[in-house]
Amino acid sequence: MDLTKPDGIGELNISRMTIIANGFELDFEGKVEGYGAVFCSHLLTYISGDESRGTLTGEARTFLNDGKVICTPHLGTFKREQSQIYSYFTDATDHGAVNFVTWDINLLTKAVGVRYWEAKSPS
Repeated sequence: MDLTKPDGIGELNISRMTIIANGFELDFEGKVEGYGAVFCSHLLTYISGDESRGTLTGEARTFLNDGKVICTPHLGTFKREQSQIYSYFTDATDHGAVNFVTWDINLLTKAVGVRYWEAKSPS
């Protein structure tokens, strides 16, 4: 897998942020190449006292232009540097694709840069 050349890119925006005792929840929406309109929810849980890193769990739904829906769980980790979060996770879509995904999340602008690399093609 060549990490210098993603198989797809996209842009999402944070649509909701909820602070919880040991982390926070984020909702996202936007467009991702090859996946159409994307809606996601992530739970980020801190594993360090300085709240600079942790685990990520979530779920996504995508709506393709032809009306099909693709669902996938997300599981990974994140690193926070001030108001910037870098998340790394895998997904396993219900249409058979498995992707390694990175998101660069800016909490101040609510902008999210998405990159993914296909580890397994859809069935």
